[in-house]
Amino acid sequence: MPRSVNAVASRARRKRILKQAKGFYGKRKNVYTVAKNVLEKGLTYRYVGRKLKKREYRALWIARINAAVRSEGLTYSRFIHLLNEKGVTLDRKILADIAMNEPEAFKQLIASVK
Repeated sequence: MPRSVNAVASRARRKRILKQAKGFYGKRKNVYTVAKNVLEKGLTYRYVGRKLKKREYRALWIARINAAVRSEGLTYSRFIHLLNEKGVTLDRKILADIAMNEPEAFKQLIASVK
């Protein structure tokens, strides 16, 4: 009995990997084994990157709030504590946006919690 290799499926599998590797540099885009390895690593980084992005944005928001609050003579942690005591439920993303784009409104917010 002759050996069946199912070339259609093999070619489709390789084509899918090479299509995903489009835009990579050098052999990474057109040599199947290299493309497969690089793509696997890239997909891993993509997954990890989605988790890191959340941490990095939160750190950025905290840094912006802290900078705006320190000019008014408070620390970040003290400011957040005062907000929680007053029952203000603005999240860090909104607070950072207000601090950057509407400094007068942010100063009023700080004054209201002091």
